[in-house]
Amino acid sequence: MDKGFLLKFLPPPESVATFVENIGMFQNDTAETKEVVVLPDGRIDLFFWRNGTDPFQVMLMGLETAPEQRYVLPQTKAFVISFKPLAVEYILKNSIAGVLDTAITLPNDFWDFNEEILDDFDAFFEKAVAKVASLVPNEIDGRKLKLFNLIYKSKGELSVTKIAELAAWSSRQINRYFNQQFGLSLKAYCNILQFRASLQHIAHGKLFPELNFTDQAYFIKAVKKFAGVVPKELSRNKNDRFLLLSLLKQK
Repeated sequence: MDKGFLLKFLPPPESVATFVENIGMFQNDTAETKEVVVLPDGRIDLFFWRNGTDPFQVMLMGLETAPEQRYVLPQTKAFVISFKPLAVEYILKNSIAGVLDTAITLPNDFWDFNEEILDDFDAFFEKAVAKVASLVPNEIDGRKLKLFNLIYKSKGELSVTKIAELAAWSSRQINRYFNQQFGLSLKAYCNILQFRASLQHIAHGKLFPELNFTDQAYFIKAVKKFAGVVPKELSRNKNDRFLLLSLLKQK
């Protein structure tokens, strides 16, 4: 990672792990604008940030289905809660179907956070965990819990038919739920998770499919769809443009 560009993501405690994948931060302390490419990863991100010298903002980013080039200005500082899809219904309590491949701005006092929280990441982490924990409902639909456990455990490799069978929930009803809540089908979401799982291999120079891709040609096509480049170029990760890949290389 470039000197002066800080990037850190931590797993949450078990108390909120059903809904939160990680809590992290990035910060550009350099004098240069950092070019980055955001890759689809199946997460919903809640940002508390100050982009360069712009005012403090709170933004909710929906699921992404394609790579997006962005520019992180000097002096930018951002803290982020990365949610699993189940959090949309039970924690955020609102559909994000209309926020596919885009973001919405939330009130600057959302969840009683404010600009001062950017002074201390540890305090942000604790406050974020406490807030999510306070919103966890007493009851969660068992079918939905099983559904997402199956999807995550299989890294998106199970067929829609098999997932429906194991979750005891019809594929038609599951797809209706996905489209209403997230703005895409179950199959489209599983494709994103399968791509994301392949990044672990690409980050360490494995440029052939390690997962259930049909063949090398299909693997290259899938990677290019979600990353905008072929596996070889993605693995090079010139100038650490692909932040998700940079994080995986650190592991």
